[in-house]
Amino acid sequence: MADDTAGEELVRFEIEAGGIGVMTLNRPEALNALTVAMLQRIRDLLDQIASNPEVRVLILAAAGEKAFCVGADLKSRAAEYEAGTVHDPLGLLIRDVFGRMEGLNVPVIAAIQGYALGGGMEMALACDLRVAADTAKVGFPEAKVGSLPGAGGTQRLTRLAGPGYAKEMMFTGDHITAQDALAIGLVNRVVPKAQTLAAALELAAKIAAKSPLVLKLLKRTLREGAEMPLPQALAYEQAMIGLVLDSADAHEGCRAFIEKRKAEFKGC
Repeated sequence: MADDTAGEELVRFEIEAGGIGVMTLNRPEALNALTVAMLQRIRDLLDQIASNPEVRVLILAAAGEKAFCVGADLKSRAAEYEAGTVHDPLGLLIRDVFGRMEGLNVPVIAAIQGYALGGGMEMALACDLRVAADTAKVGFPEAKVGSLPGAGGTQRLTRLAGPGYAKEMMFTGDHITAQDALAIGLVNRVVPKAQTLAAALELAAKIAAKSPLVLKLLKRTLREGAEMPLPQALAYEQAMIGLVLDSADAHEGCRAFIEKRKAEFKGC
């Protein structure tokens, strides 16, 4: 881990019992708006998590009660817009970081409280699962400020909720409630606000008890297979099963079932 005290304060990370990593955006006074320093810190943490077998599930959370994340810090980009700067370091970092998050070799759960808007919602979409507080509001307000979602939102939202909902949300820029987000499949669970992180931890613990090898291959199969025609996707699925069948985790799972005990998976 780089010795970057400022970065560590902006994005905190710790590993809880059971191999659950918790990454916390820590800029509540700015509604956890993303800066270059925050994104660099997230990128470095994701790289470390990818090579750390101790982490089995990652939770992406945020400090404060008002917002999960409201996207890129527009104030920090104002000078670039005024100068007509073509190079966009923050935009490039956002796309890189969200891609790494989506492709991380462990499941990622977003714990959403308050507002998740624009790039903040795009970051949540790059996670595998989303747990939302019952008071959360999500949306893509970019059209209101002369922009559009450019960090995967147009594509990930369409694939998750369908083109009709994606177009309405992005054309209008309106916020929707957590309950409406649940109804269209945008979030997986809605819980009382005070229980948001606890609910994410509970879900993470259930997932972390499974084979790390299977979880990694499941993520890969679900993500990559979705982009293939069905015959190729089924063949790809079969190839992934072949990687699992003779693994130590598969043998341990079978023995544990026969012996009526909890399996102790190693991820190999």
